[in-house]
Amino acid sequence: MNVLTIIHHPGEGPGTFEEYLKAKGITLSPARLYANERLPRSRRGIDGIVSMGGPMNAYDDTSYPFLKEEAEFISEMISENVPMLGICLGAQLIARASGAAVRKAPHHELGWSNVALTEKGKRDLLFQGISHALTVFQWHEDTFDLPAGGELLVSSEDCPHQAFRLGSAYGLQFHIEITPLMLVEWFGQSPESARLLARMNEVECVYIKQALHLYRNFVTLMRNSREKVNNSVVQLTMQG
Repeated sequence: MNVLTIIHHPGEGPGTFEEYLKAKGITLSPARLYANERLPRSRRGIDGIVSMGGPMNAYDDTSYPFLKEEAEFISEMISENVPMLGICLGAQLIARASGAAVRKAPHHELGWSNVALTEKGKRDLLFQGISHALTVFQWHEDTFDLPAGGELLVSSEDCPHQAFRLGSAYGLQFHIEITPLMLVEWFGQSPESARLLARMNEVECVYIKQALHLYRNFVTLMRNSREKVNNSVVQLTMQG
């Protein structure tokens, strides 16, 4: 299988997700939009899409023209039911592509926090194996409205819209993929760095275990989607 990874900033790659996919023999095809790499023109050869975070706002088309192109691409991939996972900025771009507003959040979230699964989240395949809550890393000042037809899967008191599903596309406002090295790169020698790293040492086992559940479940979604596509091709061939 092949996963398209959309990267908006050199410091915000797939992290532990990349490690997991490679260990499973899954190919990653990066589209480094910050380096003027282009998105594919069709879904051919793509089993799943992961859109990563970034320091820009989802509607900052003037400074980052690739955001408009990506939103159009995401909209097309949603219509084709391609399994998709958006993380932080990626989630906001899925919301934007689906016609929902992206706006300032009631609270600027930075650091480790707990978020809770909704009843729909507890039943959703992506979160199978996770009982009721997740320990996540937050760094965002924007949030999004739920797209029409979207289902709220994860919520919190400070920022109610933490994760949603629209068809086969999932948006996660929080980070599940970060590594200690990524935190060092993000915060350097700032006062926040030591505190955030110390907290990561405390929660890392739970954090990684939860991430592995999500990664495994997303791969299952991709496999199920691929089987449906293959079955459709076989049926069309037989009918022809």
